[in-house]
Amino acid sequence: MHYWVRASPSDFSGTTPQPRSGHTAVNIGKSKIVVFGGLVDKRFISDLCVYDIENKLWFQPECTGNGSVGQVGPSPRAFHIAIAIDCHMFVFGGRSGSKRLGDFWVLDTDIWQWSELTSFGDLPSPRDFAAASAIGNRKIVMYGGWDGKKWLSDVYVLDTISLEWMELSVSGSLPPPRCGHTATMVEKRMLVYGGRGGGGPIMGDLWALKGLLEEENETPGWTQLKLPGQAPSPRCGHTITSGGHYLLLFGGHGTGGWLSRYDIYYNECIVLDRVSVQWKRLPTSNEPPPARAYHSMTCIGSRYLLFGGFDGKSTFDDLWWLVPEEDPIAKRLTSSPAKNIPEDKDLAIAKETQLSHEVIMQMLLKMSDSLYPVVFRT
Repeated sequence: MHYWVRASPSDFSGTTPQPRSGHTAVNIGKSKIVVFGGLVDKRFISDLCVYDIENKLWFQPECTGNGSVGQVGPSPRAFHIAIAIDCHMFVFGGRSGSKRLGDFWVLDTDIWQWSELTSFGDLPSPRDFAAASAIGNRKIVMYGGWDGKKWLSDVYVLDTISLEWMELSVSGSLPPPRCGHTATMVEKRMLVYGGRGGGGPIMGDLWALKGLLEEENETPGWTQLKLPGQAPSPRCGHTITSGGHYLLLFGGHGTGGWLSRYDIYYNECIVLDRVSVQWKRLPTSNEPPPARAYHSMTCIGSRYLLFGGFDGKSTFDDLWWLVPEEDPIAKRLTSSPAKNIPEDKDLAIAKETQLSHEVIMQMLLKMSDSLYPVVFRT
């Protein structure tokens, strides 16, 4: 059994991050979490917020750096990718206003120094809503996204030592192009789930890509996986976080059906059990956080930390713990009765917005090329 507990002021010192969605949050070893970028009140941001795990301290480091046009760090952006390799955080792409970005940065978190990188090889096109994952402690794999004109299904592998990109040639059947999906390395395979694709449908398919490890000498190829259990409903803007023997899926949004003008935002927890190889509902014993998408979820030991996101109307700044029942944080709830959410409940608690997603996004960014252009229109 797990418990959701909203973080209290006594959990942290320092100043917690401002509201945002479309940001990234990465673990740097076991010592810190780095939150970068995002969108709030029609404004793209570039601030860096760091959580020092041992000292339970939030802080904003003073960074140095030098970009190609003299800036200290990356320009404001959201819906980019950020991947940690050792003490470095690599950032690629994203969106700022109506522009998709294709620049490439690394942050050295030991000295808080940004460097804009000149990379080589098969350079990816500018894009947002891509997904990426680390391959071991040297390489990064990136899949898909949206370049402003089309959904993408390309696969790129970056060597973070040589800074060379390689577009992976994949034979056989391919997943439909998509954006707003997740990509997670599980041992030798990259798992891709969900997203939104050509024509606008939100997807609930799961694919595995082999051939990413040179030592395995495998021909790259995709396989669609249809696993038993209580699979998630189709969605995009969700997170999948590795923790122990399972992958935890949280949040995201889907559509209310062909006749509905409403988007549905989710807040149930679903796990992909790596041992039994099936989908399961994670039983929780109290009210979950409000439903949302484009949030972040990081793992700190046996705890998960949820931050930010968007629910169709509001951008969040709340921090929530998801902890096992033996965790001291869970003891806060023992004085009040808990509302049980059964493990087999199909949708858990979904939030249906009162305006269409298209209208909401036009409200967020009053510009001809809205935040989620045609990609996220139903």
